Amino acid sequence: MIVATKEINQNKARFDIRLSKEQKAFFERAARVGGYRSLTDFIVLTVQEKAKEIISEKEQLIASQRDNEIFFDAITNSPKANKNLINATNEYKALLS
Repeated sequence: MIVATKEINQNKARFDIRLSKEQKAFFERAARVGGYRSLTDFIVLTVQEKAKEIISEKEQLIASQRDNEIFFDAITNSPKANKNLINATNEYKALLS
């Protein structure tokens, strides 16, 4: 007796969604017009692109906010000028006058 076994891919997950008939027809049309192999490919690839865009924008915003905090902290809490900086400033002023 031969028994067929079905291998389950551990790297895959299922995602179910309910759509109206109109939405499904609209998405199927977009998939066909866009040259996608299937509705699933269209949805997965489109959502993946949008997710990357959203994450990238959010990460840039977070980095920008962190950079602003560092910059303004450096301006408002700058250390006092040391001897070398004072000497350099005096030499520069002497050159200008």
